[in-house]
Amino acid sequence: MPQPPILESAELPADAVEVGRIADAWGVKGWFKVLPYSSDPEALLASKTWFLQPAEKGARSFFAGTVLLPIRQARMHSDSVVAWAHGVDDRDAAEALRGARIFVPRESFPATDDGEYYWVDLIGLAVVNREGVPLGSVRELLPTGPQTTLVLAYEQDGKAHERMIPFVSAFVDKVDLAARCITV
Repeated sequence: MPQPPILESAELPADAVEVGRIADAWGVKGWFKVLPYSSDPEALLASKTWFLQPAEKGARSFFAGTVLLPIRQARMHSDSVVAWAHGVDDRDAAEALRGARIFVPRESFPATDDGEYYWVDLIGLAVVNREGVPLGSVRELLPTGPQTTLVLAYEQDGKAHERMIPFVSAFVDKVDLAARCITV
């Protein structure tokens, strides 16, 4: 049975975003492999404190609720991230973290350039056309090769529908995060 690290209980910040999960131990010195949910895991690499929650409901875990994981070092390795945390000093302790879900506060994400957005900031925004007609709200974003596509959810005649709009300047006129609206 893996020896669990000693982790401090914490409250999940209100602006926390799930950014990945711990896949397995990596090496013998306490490093572990992380599967990021983003192809560009800047927020995961930039944050020095991660909040962990157990894997899905019903999965075995050595901790309950939310715990703090202070990160010593995190870096890209192939298609994943490898990390080393305080209190995780051997393979057994790293294995004990397997399956844990990783959250970081949204405020710790690196700043974006003009015209760049984190997907998490776009989900839930209302979408209207140039005449102000509501088209739905952003349910998810799909990477479709050369561009990303907004997937909008809307209701018509009491039935749920979806429509897709490429997230490119030819279709998207304005993203107003403060007003929580995208004009297309």
